[in-house]
Amino acid sequence: MKKKVLCAGHICLDITPVFGTGREYDSLCSVMSPGRLVNVSAADINTGGCVANTGLAMKLLGCDVTLAGKVGDDRFGKMISEIVSEHGCSGLIVEEGADTSYSVVIAPPGIDRIFLHCPGANDTFCASDVSDAALYGADLFHFGYPTLMKRMYENGGEELAGLFKRAKDAGALTSLDLSSVDPGSDAGRADWERILYSVLPYVDFFVPSFEELLFMLDRSEHKRRSDMRGDMTAALDLEKDVRPLAEKCVKAGAGAALIKCGVSGMYLKVSDKAALDGKGAGKLINTAEWAGFEKAQPCYKPKKVLSATGAGDVSVAAFLAAMLEGCGPGV
Repeated sequence: MKKKVLCAGHICLDITPVFGTGREYDSLCSVMSPGRLVNVSAADINTGGCVANTGLAMKLLGCDVTLAGKVGDDRFGKMISEIVSEHGCSGLIVEEGADTSYSVVIAPPGIDRIFLHCPGANDTFCASDVSDAALYGADLFHFGYPTLMKRMYENGGEELAGLFKRAKDAGALTSLDLSSVDPGSDAGRADWERILYSVLPYVDFFVPSFEELLFMLDRSEHKRRSDMRGDMTAALDLEKDVRPLAEKCVKAGAGAALIKCGVSGMYLKVSDKAALDGKGAGKLINTAEWAGFEKAQPCYKPKKVLSATGAGDVSVAAFLAAMLEGCGPGV
């Protein structure tokens, strides 16, 4: 029987101009500068955000997926609803008069992505938008990008923690993903360490990226690495740089921390059996097999990188789908 997944949180429309020159760029300045015209090909227009990227990927990987995201009743919202419907998923909330969230994704070959983002209706999404009936019917509750959803991070993350507590009370396994934060925004000024420490006791699988997590738990080190320019994950020592962050997450209450490290790979650290059993994880996973597991996984090296947009979400989808199918952490 297919495992039931409720994928909730941020959803948007991604508009990605395609650079069709066939060359790779070494800096954004070599692509864009004031007054310059840059020819591009037709734009890719797809759904984006965790709800679409992870949710629809898990659907394609064989899970029974219901979505919980919010769009407006505008043209972008209609486009998202049509795409989701084509994939056989439902659950989107359409809010009258709201703007649908969108991102313009600047992704020249050879350069990490830059996002121009409008949160739109995601800022009004709250815990009550996820029904108890949906939670009680789910084997896994996955939530993504509270970092781009005002109601979910304001007031110390009360809405977020309350929603995850409800999911655990309903008996579901839970997972939480993050996104990048604009330091100058309201989200950037939020006390993310406090928010994480309030919600992680209700999270079985915490799956952030290195850069996102470093911003929240070690702001000075994040600034130091940001000032160096370039890809922050390009030369990470997974044991030295990433393992301490994973340990912090597990000590804060997460059942497991899977940290995405871009071109450097991933790092997985799992808590002990008592902690996993105490969170009720034994309903769906072999806690004896998972307990205490820890491993750095190098990144697969493709022949050519077209775009990394959505790659982290899809890798999380594959990890979670495999876990629900009964695969152990070392598979």
